[in-house]
Amino acid sequence: MTTGRDGLEPLAPDQGQRLFLDHKATDCTESTVRNHKYRTNHFVEWCEEEGIENLNELSGRDIQQFRLWRKETADINNLTLRMNMSTLRVFLKWAGSVEGVPENLYNKVMIPRVSREERQRDETLNSETAQEILDYLTKYEYASVEHALLSLLWETGMRIGGVNSLDLDDVSFEQDRIRLVHRPDTDTTLQNGQGGERLVAMTPELGDLLKNYINDRRYEVTDDHGREPLFTTSHYRMSRDTIRKVIYRVTSPCYHGEPCPDCEEKPNAKCPKAVCPHAVRKGSTTHFLSEDVPVEIVSDRMNVSQKVLDLHYDKRSEEVKLEQRRGYLDNI
Repeated sequence: MTTGRDGLEPLAPDQGQRLFLDHKATDCTESTVRNHKYRTNHFVEWCEEEGIENLNELSGRDIQQFRLWRKETADINNLTLRMNMSTLRVFLKWAGSVEGVPENLYNKVMIPRVSREERQRDETLNSETAQEILDYLTKYEYASVEHALLSLLWETGMRIGGVNSLDLDDVSFEQDRIRLVHRPDTDTTLQNGQGGERLVAMTPELGDLLKNYINDRRYEVTDDHGREPLFTTSHYRMSRDTIRKVIYRVTSPCYHGEPCPDCEEKPNAKCPKAVCPHAVRKGSTTHFLSEDVPVEIVSDRMNVSQKVLDLHYDKRSEEVKLEQRRGYLDNI
């Protein structure tokens, strides 16, 4: 085969993308492959506009030009640009391993820094990523505390205080529901006090998962008030801080085998792609709305006013909202 510069083998951008996605499909979930495809589509489009027909030609300067093009033409925020460039880095690292680009080219990808405020403002666990993590946990860590916690948070959209407050007898497997109770006298509270008390429906699948967690993984602990917490450590009711740490850990790409350039560079640092429980709550809320669950139902289930839901929790794009409205209007 004819080789390009530095002994590289010619590789067209679209061909490289196809081979990369085929490679990822062997050890990643379908949703992960879709995310890689969506993000590398922009790079392939840029190569076409620039007349780049062979990835062998790429240089660090080209990568910087793509970064500027992506930012200027799409008017995206730093968080989205960061995800785009992180995916490009993974793609170029793979391409270097198959002699499609210089082996160290991926190190020249500049990953934008995102402030803590930007991350917190936009941080939402999207449904594809959530399903990817849950699929991994179902396959490899079924009924672990990580699996039970994330599944409960994703399906119910509970606040972290609600999860912390749950006792064994708050879960009714016969009626497929969970009871949230404000108990300030015994050290568990709900954010909205008694106004946060409610019954939350759960699917039989979540019920089976919680049963298995309780039977096989839960530490048999009674707290200082004689209550039996649903989520426990070896000696205590699981604290809010511990719940938060579990969610940070399980939502890190590193946890389920996905590449994370930031953690490769700083292996002892907290993974910047991990999300907090509130991001899971926002993602769950958006997921329910995107599935055409009425706003009133989501508002009651998540215990949040419709005004606050619209301002802070609903992360659907305007295009998604438009198509959902169109669906209703088409049935009139």
